Amino acid sequence: MPLLLGDTAPNFQAETTEGKIDFHDWIGNDWVIFFSHPADYTPVCTTELGYTAKLEDEFKKRGAKAIALSVDPLEDHHGWIKDIEETQGVRMNFPIIADTDRKVSELYSMIHPKADPKVTVRAVYVIDPDKKIRATFTYPPSAGRNFNEVLRLLDSLQLTSKYKVATPVNWEEGQDVIVVPSLTDEEADKLFPKGYKKIKPYLRVTPQPNK
Repeated sequence: MPLLLGDTAPNFQAETTEGKIDFHDWIGNDWVIFFSHPADYTPVCTTELGYTAKLEDEFKKRGAKAIALSVDPLEDHHGWIKDIEETQGVRMNFPIIADTDRKVSELYSMIHPKADPKVTVRAVYVIDPDKKIRATFTYPPSAGRNFNEVLRLLDSLQLTSKYKVATPVNWEEGQDVIVVPSLTDEEADKLFPKGYKKIKPYLRVTPQPNK
């Protein structure tokens, strides 16, 4: 069965570029961006990993961290990291899992036989501190992911976990949000002291509550 939103992220033990980990122990109390790569020494992956390393401070501000996976062996990962650091102008600061037996890839449906039975697709899982899968998306091996969107998604997930709001189309941190339809106007009056604009009975817009 495929993993669904709200499922507990399966635990596993694995070798990484920063040593052996138990995934749930490694998560600890953080949010996690867990993402896979088709292979080492590939151009798109090199840019993705380099850019993710540059986001270290952004992740830290959000109580989050990244971990990557490829089915190539650990020695290849270490060699590839040298190339990433050289070409992307960064220092790698998160682990890469060496999933040579493909157990983790199969556990997380990161290999799609109809796309390519030999490599992982570009899968992303956002996992919260309770080890729950909060978001997931999959790109083909040929298309690089937008990690600014990953940050935007993380901001939305963290905000909507604390407040009874949803984020509208193209929302960015600091912009107005939507009051969830399950709240009555009376409940919304109490929860949102800044007030809200009632566009339709089901569409009420309020300033971001934690700003």
